[in-house]
Amino acid sequence: MAERSAAQNLIPIIIAVAVGAAIAWAGSDGGVRYGAIPVFALCGVLAFAINWLAFIPAALTQNEHYYDLTGGISYVTVIIAAVLLSGDLDLRQTLVAAMVLAWSIRLASFLFIRISKAGKDSRFDDIKTRPLQFLLAWTLQGLWVLLTAAAVRAVITGGVRKPLGAVGFAGIAVWAIGFVIEIVADRQKSQFRANPENEGRYIDTGLWAWSRHPNYFGEFTLWWGYYLIAVSAGGWWTVLSPLLMSFLLLRVSGVALLEKDIGERRPRYQEYIERTNAFFPGPPKRAA
Repeated sequence: MAERSAAQNLIPIIIAVAVGAAIAWAGSDGGVRYGAIPVFALCGVLAFAINWLAFIPAALTQNEHYYDLTGGISYVTVIIAAVLLSGDLDLRQTLVAAMVLAWSIRLASFLFIRISKAGKDSRFDDIKTRPLQFLLAWTLQGLWVLLTAAAVRAVITGGVRKPLGAVGFAGIAVWAIGFVIEIVADRQKSQFRANPENEGRYIDTGLWAWSRHPNYFGEFTLWWGYYLIAVSAGGWWTVLSPLLMSFLLLRVSGVALLEKDIGERRPRYQEYIERTNAFFPGPPKRAA
């Protein structure tokens, strides 16, 4: 049984690597190369390598504290590598690189501070003592970086040089709106939780009165901004990047995960659900 269990854990790891390899190969066509190696593909390898290296001490100590921080470091490293290996950058490439660096550094530091205060991340309670399952989590984070950063990497390494145009400027505006919403929502929630009087309560003021997950909506918005910028450089095929992020936020690790059993833990949360949109912001509904 143990051998079979190991095989079952290895299969999704192999699939994740295979999907990453396929995306890296497809996205490398016509792009900038470092010697004979496409920079797009090289950045994909780097995304996996960083997470696998970080997995080693995490598995030995059964510690998940640096998981989210490693995700941010992966993004920063991949983007810096893409910039350094792609030669002179135009305005579009420079802006996109600066935008994703600002986003990844802010989010990674925010999540690391949060887990440092909380002491643990409950998502890993059942898997950090099981090496292969724990490895799968780190492998999936590498794949997440590779896939979600595809639009950004395509802009930086694609070799396209042309004006931003209306679509490109629209993408910058959409990204800026999403970035501001995410920052404000995270700050409002952090300030709410810092007040001892709010112990065991949920925030329903500020942006949280208009959406139950405004921080995720901000994240959703900025990734579609990246995609519009990629489209302005001919990267329409990178739509997989914002689609994947949208799916994760809505159906996997975002809204669906957080609200799976929150009604049992906080009975009054149902009232909040009835008057507040789950994701896309809208005016609070009046009580029936």
